[in-house]
Amino acid sequence: MILKRVIVALVVTAGVSYASAQEGRTMRLSLDEAQRYAVEHNAAMQNATLDVKKAEADRWKTLSSMLPSVKAGFDYQNMLGYEMKMGSGLMSIKIPMDPNGNFSVTASMALNGAMVVGTMMQDIAVEMSDITRSQTEQTTRANVKNVYVSILVMQQTVGLLDSSLANLERLAATSQSAVDVGAAEQVDADKLQVQVASLRSSINSTRRSLAALRNTMLLQLGADVNADVQLTTPLDEILDIDEAARLLGQNFDITRNYNYQLLEQSEKLAKKQVTMAWMDFSPTLSAYYQYSKKVYFGEEGMNMTPPNMVGASVSIPLLTSGTRIAGIKSAKIAYEESVNSRRQAEDGLRVQYNQLSYDLASALETYDIQSRNLEVTQRVFANVTEKYRYGRASSLEVTTASTDIITAQSNYIQAVMNVVSAQIALENLLNN
Repeated sequence: MILKRVIVALVVTAGVSYASAQEGRTMRLSLDEAQRYAVEHNAAMQNATLDVKKAEADRWKTLSSMLPSVKAGFDYQNMLGYEMKMGSGLMSIKIPMDPNGNFSVTASMALNGAMVVGTMMQDIAVEMSDITRSQTEQTTRANVKNVYVSILVMQQTVGLLDSSLANLERLAATSQSAVDVGAAEQVDADKLQVQVASLRSSINSTRRSLAALRNTMLLQLGADVNADVQLTTPLDEILDIDEAARLLGQNFDITRNYNYQLLEQSEKLAKKQVTMAWMDFSPTLSAYYQYSKKVYFGEEGMNMTPPNMVGASVSIPLLTSGTRIAGIKSAKIAYEESVNSRRQAEDGLRVQYNQLSYDLASALETYDIQSRNLEVTQRVFANVTEKYRYGRASSLEVTTASTDIITAQSNYIQAVMNVVSAQIALENLLNN
């Protein structure tokens, strides 16, 4: 009994230790490592991979229907002493019906045009599943990059706001000291204290947003929700302005786009559906071979079962009251619709390429402007705070400069996110 309690205690302790280890797990990930981890563990990616395997299994299922099938059987008969009587009078003969067993092996196969076309259609289905898997991987990588950059930008935001808060707190303390010695008015110190409180509230809100982004990152990765993710790739390495600008000069090869590839495969599938409808007129060929062995459990009886048998047949459909013709017309209309959809999507993708190029160009211009604006605003804030220390600037000027720098930081962060989002959108369209 004591040993049992010790074992239970050890198991519970081990479980708690394991849970604590999982909860405190730290993941240090570069952007590339985070994307690869998500590709391996993200639920959407796992389902896309399973869809490919399922399509392959369905293809083999269709293909196997064209291959020969073999089955074996054994049956036993016992007529409980019955004797078959032939003739009458002195010429009558009694034939005992002894128990017997019959073993048989039958190999058969059937083939028609619909089976052949069905296999071709399954090949297209596998190809579509594989394209969808690649598209899901592209989307997963893009989502991880978006969240990764958002976290880095939000961390930078907190750093910038903390720096501004430290400067404001020093100014507020200096202003209150001046008030205490009668060198300044209390209203000026109060204005700065309100500005400090407002900035501190903004920082707290930003930190909460940062926590929410980290949770989103864990969901995108498919990682333990209690894990701690540390990002190791700096923002400067991800925000490659030159690379983003090079995208604007890249030609758009529409055949590389996954959406277009799926539409092409859908068009092929619709065309095969037309062929499948015609196959309703095709004959069905079937053949079989059977081996049988009859064994009597007693005296040898009359055996009329041939040991080997071969057969073949051809079935030709003749009349179905126009059903097949209607099916062919319907399939042709569906094919024409798929062709129209592909052509319309092609035009739409080219328009989308132009729009995304404009968006990226605008984002790059805005980023350049906001980068310079942030630099200028930071210099203005430093200059105003320095003047305020020596009494050459008012608290209103400090408050205005503080508000301007917060606005400039927010605009800069938004400009960074716009560049990254526009770049990712164009890269996905180009399938880079």
